[in-house]
Amino acid sequence: MNSIFQILYLILDIVWFVIIVQIIMSWLISFQVLNTRQPLVAQVWHGLNRLLEPLYRPIRNLLPNTGGLDLAPLIVLVGLYALRIVIANNMYAF
Repeated sequence: MNSIFQILYLILDIVWFVIIVQIIMSWLISFQVLNTRQPLVAQVWHGLNRLLEPLYRPIRNLLPNTGGLDLAPLIVLVGLYALRIVIANNMYAF
């Protein structure tokens, strides 16, 4: 049972890392450090958006419109962290 919790931790860490990469990349695109007209940047950016949009969409539907500020990644990160806490507290029960 411990190995299942470790696998869940690994999956949560990977999702956490992908979200952080997407957030940093969005900042770099906003400040025009990265250009989405470059093929590699465009492929990575669109791939990350397609990968994370199913996580963000339900949260964006619940949140009020905040203009250019997207709070969905922050809420997903807080949810992932809360899930890690729940898994860590229940890991030793089994």
